[in-house]
Amino acid sequence: MDFLSFFLMDFVKQLQSPTLGFLIGGMVIAALGSQLVIPEAICQIIVFMLLTKIGLTGGIAIRNSNLTEMVLPAAFAVAVGILVVFIARYTLAKLPKVKTVDAIATGGLFGAVSGSTMAAALTLLEEQKIQYEAWAAALYPFMDIPALVTAIVVANIYLNKKKRRAEDQYLSKQPVAAGNYLDQQDYPSSRQEYLSKQQGPANNRVKIWPIVQESLQGPALSAMLLGIALGLFTQPESVYKSFYDPLFRGLLSILMLVMGMEAWSRIGELRKVAQWYVVYSVVAPLVHGFIAFGLGMIAHYATGFSLGGVVILAVIAASSSDISGPPTLRAGIPSANPSAYIGASTAIGTPIAIGLCIPLFLGLAQAIGGS
Repeated sequence: MDFLSFFLMDFVKQLQSPTLGFLIGGMVIAALGSQLVIPEAICQIIVFMLLTKIGLTGGIAIRNSNLTEMVLPAAFAVAVGILVVFIARYTLAKLPKVKTVDAIATGGLFGAVSGSTMAAALTLLEEQKIQYEAWAAALYPFMDIPALVTAIVVANIYLNKKKRRAEDQYLSKQPVAAGNYLDQQDYPSSRQEYLSKQQGPANNRVKIWPIVQESLQGPALSAMLLGIALGLFTQPESVYKSFYDPLFRGLLSILMLVMGMEAWSRIGELRKVAQWYVVYSVVAPLVHGFIAFGLGMIAHYATGFSLGGVVILAVIAASSSDISGPPTLRAGIPSANPSAYIGASTAIGTPIAIGLCIPLFLGLAQAIGGS
């Protein structure tokens, strides 16, 4: 009963909170045909400032804390990011009318992290004065990068295997004279041809480092990692307290308004693909969040990881990337359908993560902690 009451109270608070209120407001005005447009340049500045602030918070906290405390939560964050991709690969990809490469890309986007959803969770924890490790926000890249890299690698391995099977089937159907088979197929006519055949399979291998590098160079992770580095190696407390911290909630509300308008526009795109994406987008945030919550509780009992930190780990697992993920996946898996994975994430996944998962896991943590 305590859990239910905590959940209902937090759910009502979320409905009344500026974070979800601006998200729903954006969806409503978009549905009414409003011509309101927030320039892309302003959105990019807002995203940069939000993620830089989160990075600064984490970097300052890491500098002032025991790094050994981060090892287990960070390892769990990496494990969840990778696991989410494989869950999509062997569940969503098996459903009717769902293309495997689209399912893998969707898993990558849901395994990656939404900076705005994490910011909403941090804001609510602060409003309710629930303690959490300041470095918990720095778990973002530990989940985000492995998820995106895993999705791109798994998708490219699948596509390479599919390509080889198609080539083998084509060659098997080509008539070849018996006397000329060995001469034409097995033996190269020159040393250059021999070397090219030897190098052929290597060219089909997926190179992981360029994928990692591209993820790290993305605008979202660059801002986050910059903030962490500045917090670690400099003394940014004065600019942090006078500039980044006071503006944080206001900028977040504008970003949520933009996301609400985009979410409504993505609903139309989502209708073009299999309806199984709707089911996945509703269920996946809850499943991923519960997995991370369970792992967070292991860290809680093993190392003293706070219940607030457990909530953050669960929320970033329940979230789906709205900033770093889409451009990374578009570049890494160009054959995947953006309408599938972006529409599923923005139109359904993000509202579920913010409106349902945040109060759910917060209420669960409060029930366990007895507060």
